[in-house]
Amino acid sequence: MLKKLLIIIALFLSTTNCLAEDIHFDNEVYSLKYSALAPFTKGYGNEYFKKYENVSNWTKMIGIYYYPEENNPIKFAEDFDKTIENTDNSVLLKLIENKKSDKSAISFLVNGCENAKKYFEYDIYKFEKHPTKGMMVLKYAVKHFFTNDEEIKSIAENVKKENDKYLEMLITSPIPPIIEKDIAIQK
Repeated sequence: MLKKLLIIIALFLSTTNCLAEDIHFDNEVYSLKYSALAPFTKGYGNEYFKKYENVSNWTKMIGIYYYPEENNPIKFAEDFDKTIENTDNSVLLKLIENKKSDKSAISFLVNGCENAKKYFEYDIYKFEKHPTKGMMVLKYAVKHFFTNDEEIKSIAENVKKENDKYLEMLITSPIPPIIEKDIAIQK
């Protein structure tokens, strides 16, 4: 119990300076490198990357998204789950719903390729109501690049071992406020 309390306090303290455009998560610092109003959701999206990474070239990222027109995080996560399960290159790891607090979280893997490099993208999303209107989304993603089947097995074992830990970290982390500042894609 004390360990969980310390994790929550550390996460809270590490995200209180988010308006300084940095987020601390899992002992790493992520800087705001992309922010824009999303035409589809009509809300802002902020994306944070490690020091030498950006939207075009990243291994880990944090995303914070505001959906002002979406008011049901549970249903949204369930629909998102159906999309994942009906996509050939994705596999659902876990869907968690807390109907009392109207929050949900989902973790999954997506197989992809960029610049002739194959990877599995490990994604976790947390969905919760915004305090005044709409819904907030917190995302943590990691790309695991591979070249052979043995590396795939290692990635799968690592993700399986770490999935509950990262889900808990994201679920217990407060979602930092959106920064409404247009920042073009940095290369």
